[in-house]
Amino acid sequence: MDWLAQPNVLVALGVCTAAAMSTILGSLFVVFSKEPSPRLLSFGLAFAGGAMVYVSLIEIFWKAEQGFAQLHDPRSAYIYATLAFFAGVFLLMLIDRSIPNPHGSISSANGDQSHIKRVGLLAAFAITAHNLPEGLATFLATLENPVVGIPLAAAIAIHNIPEGVSIAIPVYYATGSKKKALLATFLSALAEPVGALIGFAILAPFLTPNVFAIVFGMIAGAMVFLALDELLPTAKRYSRGHETVYGIVTGMAALAVSLILFK
Repeated sequence: MDWLAQPNVLVALGVCTAAAMSTILGSLFVVFSKEPSPRLLSFGLAFAGGAMVYVSLIEIFWKAEQGFAQLHDPRSAYIYATLAFFAGVFLLMLIDRSIPNPHGSISSANGDQSHIKRVGLLAAFAITAHNLPEGLATFLATLENPVVGIPLAAAIAIHNIPEGVSIAIPVYYATGSKKKALLATFLSALAEPVGALIGFAILAPFLTPNVFAIVFGMIAGAMVFLALDELLPTAKRYSRGHETVYGIVTGMAALAVSLILFK
């Protein structure tokens, strides 16, 4: 296919796949650790949330505005970028209303195997659904500019680790099989590069500055909603002190330093 010859395509796919595979680290954490630290999990979730909010509002939204500015006056470009941002928010809101969030259910799972198995399937399905736009976000960000894509991939990779935990815990305890827990997280991880390839294959013929701007605006909104609705509340649930706020600030600082270093 012609789009494979475009600059940064293989780099973008590699970065997207690497970020996705960090989901498997979460399953390894569950399988080989008897008592995962809730405080560490809280910090990791908050770190990812802070990083994603920062890169979305500081860098990705700005990219959307700049894309619109190539064809429109500055005020209109800002308005269109804002509309795209909230379109991304509402899109994730609709997905969240359609697909139950698994994180709250996992903490209340008891010894009943059928219940745990149901939670495991629900977790895998919901997280896989969320991984599709995340994969496209990482791929397009890296394709357009690796300076933006690599820090975003790092943030997504970090929050993929606790997602792997969320899938592996119920699958492992429902089946008693480490292999099935690893397989479930691997299949969920594949959703990111698959989502990237499918999304890009559909959008490739239409990748004008306006299309890039719309996609990046929606990505920024979707990432902010994901952080505020899923990552940070879950981080607070596992927190035993100030891990959540420390994680948020550290995540934002790490992304800020990454963007400075890569510019």
